[in-house]
Amino acid sequence: MSGIIGKKIGMTSIFNAEGKNIPVTVIEAGPCVVTQVRTEANDGYKAIQLSFGEKRPKSTSKALKGHYEKAGTTPKLKSAEFKEFEKEYSLGDTISVDIFQDGEFVDVHGTSTGKGFQGVVKRHNFAGVGGQTHGQHNRLRAPGSLGASSFPSRVFKGMRMAGHMGNETVKVQNLTIVKVMAEKNIILIKGAVPGRKGAFVIIEK
Repeated sequence: MSGIIGKKIGMTSIFNAEGKNIPVTVIEAGPCVVTQVRTEANDGYKAIQLSFGEKRPKSTSKALKGHYEKAGTTPKLKSAEFKEFEKEYSLGDTISVDIFQDGEFVDVHGTSTGKGFQGVVKRHNFAGVGGQTHGQHNRLRAPGSLGASSFPSRVFKGMRMAGHMGNETVKVQNLTIVKVMAEKNIILIKGAVPGRKGAFVIIEK
């Protein structure tokens, strides 16, 4: 589907025509450069590669420098492929946020904010122990029993336990575009999208 690469700026809220306050995520989307065109003859499938964000040449490998030079552009920070694009594009073409319209539905996916190692209360919404009676004093946020002891004498796979939280690829579907500001390469999407401030996201129709 048609799409674009963007960078999450943050969240704010705006008022619509009826005076309702709508929370929105501000995303700087594009302009993106077509840095590769996949074809059935050469690659076995059709797709285009878009690249976004400026990268220092001294931090770019020679192979990637040559890749971007073929498209007539400077090194980029983020690249992604899009299949079944609505229009045909050639190497070096620029795609901006004006491919979207107000009120359109989009899917947004990115990398969720990393939370590090977390316990079961934060990671899986365990309730913890309610009271502090009968002498217990230090088990408020403990997971409790993990299973039977004598049989099967092991912990089943998938048991909800403490561990690494966040930093995963997350896709949120059917979000509404509230406003497209083409002159500033800004798109306002209703609600929250995955990732921290400054993180790259991919917006697809």
